[in-house]
Amino acid sequence: MKTFVAAALVTLVAPIALSAEPAPDHFIKDAIEGNLAEVQVGDLAQQKGASQEVKEFGATLAHDHAAANAKAKQAAQSIGIPPPTEPGVKQKMVYRELSALSGEQFDRHFVAGMVKDHKDDITKYQKEAQNGSGPAADYARQILPDLQKHLQLAEGLQARQKTASAADASKMK
Repeated sequence: MKTFVAAALVTLVAPIALSAEPAPDHFIKDAIEGNLAEVQVGDLAQQKGASQEVKEFGATLAHDHAAANAKAKQAAQSIGIPPPTEPGVKQKMVYRELSALSGEQFDRHFVAGMVKDHKDDITKYQKEAQNGSGPAADYARQILPDLQKHLQLAEGLQARQKTASAADASKMK
């Protein structure tokens, strides 16, 4: 009986222990969903952005993440997992929220979201690049410079938005 209980506990606890470290297939799956979402949101920014800078950033995101997705799909194939064909549920919700906005309101929410998203992604990609091995880690190392470039662009846009808002507020006084 003790052996059965111990075996049952190992069966229940082992998946929890394994899920603490994302496996390469989870990383690649999430990366592909993220790339698909970034392409969609980048396209949306080109359509709905108020400023030319936001439209250009959207084009950069769509282009770079489409290229990244091709590499991620190759990694998924090497690992032997089927690549997702659409963004995840949370990413779809963000898209819906952004698509309901327009003008400067769209620009502010889009840029703030890209800053947060790219900070989160960089953390995940760095972890995979440093701790992982094989195609998933190779992919993470290849894509990290693009993610860091996107973060710098988004932070620059955000800083200019804040400066413009402050200038507008001081004109109203």
